[in-house]
Amino acid sequence: MKNYLALVVSIFCLISCSEKESVEDVLPEDQMVSVLVDIHLTEGIASAMPIPYDSSQTLYKLMERDVFLKHDVSDSVFNESMRYYLQYPDQMDRIYARVIDSLVVRETKPESEEKR
Repeated sequence: MKNYLALVVSIFCLISCSEKESVEDVLPEDQMVSVLVDIHLTEGIASAMPIPYDSSQTLYKLMERDVFLKHDVSDSVFNESMRYYLQYPDQMDRIYARVIDSLVVRETKPESEEKR
């Protein structure tokens, strides 16, 4: 009986450990890319302001909230998504490759095209 119980517990542990983490509150990759692009643009704007560092951090927090509102995402869902994707380096690399590509495209676009 003892061996049977140990076997059942072992099998249960193996099955539960092999399942991928729940992804209910994780942003899809496309949405994660969009949010991260806007987050990085916001960080750049806040850090470029000619104000003291602590003031720029406060400004950034306000601007970050606007990014989350724009994308209809809560900061907790964004943070949970970051935690999730950081567990899977291949996915995170793919996401950040897209973020970098998007930022490079925005940087190389003439201003007149951006305003259209």
